[in-house]
Amino acid sequence: MTQWMKGFLCVALFSIAVLGMVRSGPWAATEPPPEGGVLPQFELAAPEDAQARGYLGLSGTGKFAIPQIKARLVIIEIFSMY
Repeated sequence: MTQWMKGFLCVALFSIAVLGMVRSGPWAATEPPPEGGVLPQFELAAPEDAQARGYLGLSGTGKFAIPQIKARLVIIEIFSMY
């Protein structure tokens, strides 16, 4: 392994460690959302498949918000992978 590769590997591992600390540090939520709480607004990428977009009732491509889904009930399952 060359000196350049060793340096690159050290920088890459350091960067991964820093990103891991940022994601799980004081900026991460420490408690689950309250029961009956409101889900914060966020956008998701629309499915590329036209049939999948039709199933959700989405008319365009790009991004969409949860309220744009044409359904009486939307169930969102959120996983924590830590």
